[in-house]
Amino acid sequence: MAVQPEGTPCWADAMFADVEGAKSFYGDVLGWTFGESSSEFGNYTQAYADGKAAAAVVPPMPGAEGQSAWCLYLASPDAAATAEKVRANGGEVLMEPMRVGEFDTMALARDPGGAVFGIWQGGSHEGFETEMGAPGGYCWGEVFTRDPKKVDTFYPSVFPYTMRKFDDESMDFSMFDVQGETVLGRMAMGDDFPPEVPAYLNVFFAVPDCDAAVAKATERGGVLRFGPTDSPFGRFAALTDPQGAAFTVIDVTTTEGEMPATSPVT
Repeated sequence: MAVQPEGTPCWADAMFADVEGAKSFYGDVLGWTFGESSSEFGNYTQAYADGKAAAAVVPPMPGAEGQSAWCLYLASPDAAATAEKVRANGGEVLMEPMRVGEFDTMALARDPGGAVFGIWQGGSHEGFETEMGAPGGYCWGEVFTRDPKKVDTFYPSVFPYTMRKFDDESMDFSMFDVQGETVLGRMAMGDDFPPEVPAYLNVFFAVPDCDAAVAKATERGGVLRFGPTDSPFGRFAALTDPQGAAFTVIDVTTTEGEMPATSPVT
């Protein structure tokens, strides 16, 4: 897959204290296989769906142990310049741009609402090799936030996004577009979210059968948080893996209902 347009989600990884446990869990749930760990780069281990790069798992760096979480990276032609835009628009740079061999330059940031995301300047590693919606591959990302106004201002100031919102005012949902393609969603967290749940960027992985994936995940110690439920976009369910990392599975071939009407935000 070629380098993605700026602001497009292009890679995902997660730190796990028990990497072998994570590999076993996601191998069962998403059908992933795994490459050799790279000791030169902190035992970073790439996951593959049908032989194509889908994501990566890695043990925590010394002193960085904590809650496991998936990190979604957004494409940038210049990670240092994007990091400066993050700072200039009320975000926080958690990890300064770091070159990883010939593969990429990466950084970690936090938006003003508290959600963490990555910045990825591709080198020889351009990101996802999986196609959108292919089983086991990345499918979609949504920023869950309690501060939608700040977030809706922040992301289009850092990336070349245009914005649309659902016309249905009962759901505060925005979408960020790049070159006419919708690449990221933003969901306002309401009272149905427990106060201890922080803002986060939710990663959706495609599966051929949502209910079967949920059954496998819960059998392996995962926790079902929401769903499975049908939508015009696919049948999906939100889960937490045995080490606490949240993710969502979606079967894009099983859809129900009409696509929601949207309007541009100017």
